Amino acid sequence: MALESVVDVAVVGNGVLGLSVAVEVARRAPRLRVAVIGPTDREGAATAAAGAMNNCFGEVTTHTGRHPASRAKFAIAREALAAWPAWRDMLADTAEPETAAALTGSRSAGTFIILSSASGHIAEDNFEAISRALVQHHQPHQDVDPSVIEGLNPQRHLRPLRALHLPGEGAIDARRVLSALETAARVRDVQLVPTTAHCLTVRSGSVRGVRLADGGTLTAGTVVVAAGSMSLAFIDGVLPPGAVPPMFHGTGLAAIARRPHRGGAPDVIRTPNRAASCGMHVVPLPGPDRQYIGATSVITAHPPVGPELGTAADLLQTVCTQIDQDIYSARVERWLCGRRPIPLDCFPLIGPVPSLPGLILATGTYRDGFHCSPVIARHLADIILDPGPAGRDTDFDCLRPERPPIWTMTPRQAVTETVRHYLDALDEHGHRIPPVLTEEPLADSLHRRTQQLYEQLRQPAALPPEIALSEFVLPSRDAAGPGQLTQLNDYLDAARRHHVPAEPDPTAMSCSDGRP
Repeated sequence: MALESVVDVAVVGNGVLGLSVAVEVARRAPRLRVAVIGPTDREGAATAAAGAMNNCFGEVTTHTGRHPASRAKFAIAREALAAWPAWRDMLADTAEPETAAALTGSRSAGTFIILSSASGHIAEDNFEAISRALVQHHQPHQDVDPSVIEGLNPQRHLRPLRALHLPGEGAIDARRVLSALETAARVRDVQLVPTTAHCLTVRSGSVRGVRLADGGTLTAGTVVVAAGSMSLAFIDGVLPPGAVPPMFHGTGLAAIARRPHRGGAPDVIRTPNRAASCGMHVVPLPGPDRQYIGATSVITAHPPVGPELGTAADLLQTVCTQIDQDIYSARVERWLCGRRPIPLDCFPLIGPVPSLPGLILATGTYRDGFHCSPVIARHLADIILDPGPAGRDTDFDCLRPERPPIWTMTPRQAVTETVRHYLDALDEHGHRIPPVLTEEPLADSLHRRTQQLYEQLRQPAALPPEIALSEFVLPSRDAAGPGQLTQLNDYLDAARRHHVPAEPDPTAMSCSDGRP
């Protein structure tokens, strides 16, 4: 490309969200000049490593309906579940024949959610929450005998207690979708810029484009940053402190494996979301006897250099013992590693940033970015093509990027929930306390450590358990330590200053009725 180029819309990030936004804008406004910036290798990108389950109800937890932001996030996921068939067909229309056939034929017939006998209380509670949500929303489902599920072959002592079949929720190959999105972008004359964005260009308080790592400049009327867990690096030092919740990196490790013989599951088999982690899952892929096996979640404040060996061991041990023993002899075709973008409060950052006109964020989607991408793309295309406020989807209102953190619990509840997640995680990883002892001393110790964290916070907060455990209560990784607490306090102070109006001056005169 030229050293300097001009476009109407520049998208930073060539994962599923960035490409989906670009394709949707170009599809609806073919005269606009749209560019997508991102290296072809997508190192560390969440999309390229995704299992790509189209799960909405499969992601339900006990907290899904307890807060307006949680309900809004769930509503978006439900809308995406309905949008995927048409979105998939649109991509297949322009894809290469092999990819098109895989897209239209690879979506599995459904999802089985199993409650393993190794599960802790949190997985049990979330399984019940899924069941209630399916009934409440009149979603097709069936309680099934786990012994009849094809491809489910756990160790005898870890046989599932219960299982649900969700015929409306399946999966699609993320790698095929990325290929189809790139083709759809080219067909619609979207410029694909195969390099890394270096920084935003800002003049007179507005974003005016992107400076590229190769020294080039892309001038744009609107810039969409959809760079996953690295998205906020582009606004560091540009936005006022505390304007946007900080981002964490959720490193997930998975594998694509080829079975030595037929007999694998033709449907998704997964567990509910479990203690401080996503559910484990086995997903069928196009091709003979190929399966996606995932996934892990290690949350850090800074991007790690790679996945931990211990997480690979835990993943394979759990999947082989609780889902399918035959996976033990499968051949690894490819290891996948990506970083999920996880804001401090675990809620997405979607929409314009008022303090920096011209900037739109599309990140922070944690586990839901791939599934929700058609709806997020449509929402952001609405904003780009018609910047006025009319007709906006209110489900996204509380997920706007420039906002205070969303706390869904009280601090006391957050302490209790953190302890529950830790104890359940111990159970799921095989920790056993002898019958002559109890877990009470361990629970008391962790409760004290968590309570000490909250006593050191200068502002009220209720951290999600996975964030508290990973970075503050049990800081055992290189990125964690006392400095993280200082940064958290600095952010909470800045967020309060930025988002909470100043206290009214009691000596000031009110103009409402002319009286002091």
